[in-house]
Amino acid sequence: MVIRGIAEILADARARLRRLDPAQTAAAVRDGAILIDIRPAAQRAEHGEIPGALVIERNVLEWRLDPRSDARLPFANNYDLQVIVTCQEGYTSSLAAASLQDLGLHRATDLAGGYAAWQAAGLPTQFG
Repeated sequence: MVIRGIAEILADARARLRRLDPAQTAAAVRDGAILIDIRPAAQRAEHGEIPGALVIERNVLEWRLDPRSDARLPFANNYDLQVIVTCQEGYTSSLAAASLQDLGLHRATDLAGGYAAWQAAGLPTQFG
């Protein structure tokens, strides 16, 4: 058995993704991409949220987006969905997006730098 550290696993995940910066993410969302915030409630409460982002916490993400899952959300009915995952700083979101690709969602990717990069770019945020 080959044992890999988290740095190697993250690098492998990111090698499969076409990660988007905040401006590219905003443009993709305007064009119909689904932005998914996987951060826990405490992080969203502390730092804020991206208006229009769909909150699906990390522990149920695959079940909600797998078109074969009985627990999928109604819109998750095909493998061509353009899904952009965000977390706080863009680490967990890379792993999550790669996991969605493993399910067959070939257009899944993440927001490079996460919510922090979005906020630093001066893009809209909200609390609530």
